[in-house]
Amino acid sequence: MTITITTSNVNGIRAAKRKGIEEWAGRNTPDVWCMQEVRAPQNEIDPIFDEFGFEYSTAGRISDQSELHRMNEICRIKGRAGVGLLSALPVVDKRYGLPGLEDDVDSGRWIEADMQLHKAMSLPWFACMCMREIPMIRKKMKQKYRFLDTMLIRMEQLRDEAAHGGKQAVLCGDFNKFAHTPLDIKNAKANETHAGSLPEERAYVDKWLGELEFVDVMRNLAGDIQGPYTWWSQRGRAFDNNVGWRIDYQFATPELAETACGFVIDKLRPTTCAGPIMRRSALCMTFKPLFIVNRLGIGISHPDSQPILSIGARLFTVATVMK
Repeated sequence: MTITITTSNVNGIRAAKRKGIEEWAGRNTPDVWCMQEVRAPQNEIDPIFDEFGFEYSTAGRISDQSELHRMNEICRIKGRAGVGLLSALPVVDKRYGLPGLEDDVDSGRWIEADMQLHKAMSLPWFACMCMREIPMIRKKMKQKYRFLDTMLIRMEQLRDEAAHGGKQAVLCGDFNKFAHTPLDIKNAKANETHAGSLPEERAYVDKWLGELEFVDVMRNLAGDIQGPYTWWSQRGRAFDNNVGWRIDYQFATPELAETACGFVIDKLRPTTCAGPIMRRSALCMTFKPLFIVNRLGIGISHPDSQPILSIGARLFTVATVMK
């Protein structure tokens, strides 16, 4: 059994639809699709999700579009954030938000879903967490650090559960301009005093990978190479010249990370449009034995690629993050 998990910053789901994202959905049909920056009211999200269900059923991934499970949370501040999750796997439980964060600015950033891989198995859960980009303004940086501090508590819980034979976890998402090392950004020196490259921000990732023992799955597979990038500025020819940042990640608990065997970055080009759906990419990870998973960091796979994350016969957790 192979499971594909996709994470993508859709940069406004209505705009993505106008550019043909449903075509991509029909070609790729990831088992789990985590989305960030949905940025739309519920009455406009629902019909688009319906279209995705139609594409899945037409492609034969599910027998009826009602089998595509869905959840999302809208940010209470209009025009901001918003996260969504679609699953062709059975969903048995859903959770919204991080405990203890009740402010409007914290809404539409984190959702979790427990999914059943097999009737004879226990239930893994997927967590989709989205952080909207926070400019380098003192008040907003305080909001960012407060969110990251709360995130540490949740990740520690996930780590402990996995370490004691419980559900494995993978945290996927868009960490918006959150370059962990100089390998994750083309012009590291020029950006080292900018939000996303600050020592205080990188220290959080150090803690995730160190004390909390999560694994940066893509870096683990790619090795110490420059990039690969998942975001490019719209200024100049950054996209064409591959002058970018790696801001989409998959952080997995060790046992799950060991099953990862490959990744693909998809620049999201529909067949009917010369340009990209968005100036973003999808990072697809593939996991094998015992577990089966797929940008998350991203979970969007190229039509000619293998699925990103594959998870097999165990419990696991997937989370998606976007700043």
